[in-house]
Amino acid sequence: MELNSFHAMLVPLAVVFSQPSFQNFALLMEGWILAGSRAMTSTALESCGPFPKHFATYYRFFSRAVWNPERLGDALLQLVLPFAPKGPVVAAVDDTIARKSGKHIWGANVHHDPLGFMPNALCFGHSWVVLAVIIHVPLVERSVAVPIYWRLYRSQKKRKGKSRHGSETKTAGTTSASTHRTRPELAVQMLRRLRQAVPGARRIEVVGDSAYGGKSVTRHLPEGVVALSRLPMDAALYALPPQRPPRCNGRPRVKGERRPTPGQMAKDPRGWQTVTVCLYGKKVRVLYKTVIALWYNSAGKIPLRIVVVRDPQGRRKDDAFFSTDANASPPSILETYALRWSLEVAFRDSKQTLGFERSQARTAHAVRRTGPFAFVSYTLTVTWFCQEGYRLYPHGISIMPWYRQKRTPSFANMLQLLQNLLRQERFCDTRQDTVVLQNLRGSCNHAYKQAA
Repeated sequence: MELNSFHAMLVPLAVVFSQPSFQNFALLMEGWILAGSRAMTSTALESCGPFPKHFATYYRFFSRAVWNPERLGDALLQLVLPFAPKGPVVAAVDDTIARKSGKHIWGANVHHDPLGFMPNALCFGHSWVVLAVIIHVPLVERSVAVPIYWRLYRSQKKRKGKSRHGSETKTAGTTSASTHRTRPELAVQMLRRLRQAVPGARRIEVVGDSAYGGKSVTRHLPEGVVALSRLPMDAALYALPPQRPPRCNGRPRVKGERRPTPGQMAKDPRGWQTVTVCLYGKKVRVLYKTVIALWYNSAGKIPLRIVVVRDPQGRRKDDAFFSTDANASPPSILETYALRWSLEVAFRDSKQTLGFERSQARTAHAVRRTGPFAFVSYTLTVTWFCQEGYRLYPHGISIMPWYRQKRTPSFANMLQLLQNLLRQERFCDTRQDTVVLQNLRGSCNHAYKQAA
């Protein structure tokens, strides 16, 4: 029996695991996709049907097996890069909450709930910082964000005493300042990993909301990485430092004269320009002002391209954005920043259709690996659709009559196509399992030799 398109796509990932662990990964990944919104380790095994090993083996895959999630992210990146648009690689960074219940879950803490009904709503769970790459998917009009790297954010305040499940909790009640990392600092770590993994001198553009536009990010960007983010309307802007006269003693100036804030620029009725840009899949007309200035409190000496935007119809309030590339055009800054929303869509789909919040893992290794498994399955599902699945659309997809204007496939459609393929193959059927695993083992041996 030959490997189908999905199983063949998994073969390059074999270099991340040992051979037994890769077989466990392939089986769990298929079961996770088949389980859909019910996905967790137990339901993944139920979806696979009869599995060849003891069930504890698959739980130990997350808690004890020797494999590195960051190396898995590197392998995923090589799968999705061919579908990234030509030119700079656009990445999006943001954080999301996986709500949990239970005081013995490692790494869980109280975080601000952005979806809460109250202004200061809180929730208990895990806070994940995710870095995704923006790609173009066949038949899909909008760009799609596929998660590549992820880091668990841990609050600096921890419970006193030793954790029941082997965490590095300090008896003093706080973590060491040298080991604690804020969410922007975790984002910078992932950007450095992405910079090393992207081949050649290809430029990287990273977009994030205002939480990832401060000095923790802009002053620590790797070489060849450009940041785009939202700018506060009261940001203190300065002109570029003037050229120093010859034979002038003293410390040279690091910034020029004070410039108007973005809010003051917006109040001035003069100097507005009109441009038509593509935002969130639609062409809209906006008014803008632009200037090159220093945001010294955040970006230091890096000259920024500042863009102040106004909705001509007055439906949205004035806003401001910046890019660390001073030569970037205002339309490109606005269109690139709008791609950030695709990561929010990936968060929603991972939670609603792939069980991102359902994992009940408690130990440190299991928490760090089981939670993001939904992101891995999301990325592999979209990549499979880019390679082979789009040829099957819309065959086998039930289009409901109330979707009268539906023209492009959603992630739910991609997942349904892949589930239909896997159910037809019955990868985990008792009679076929041995044959397919042998073929996977042979393909893995070839991948190991190439990696060596």
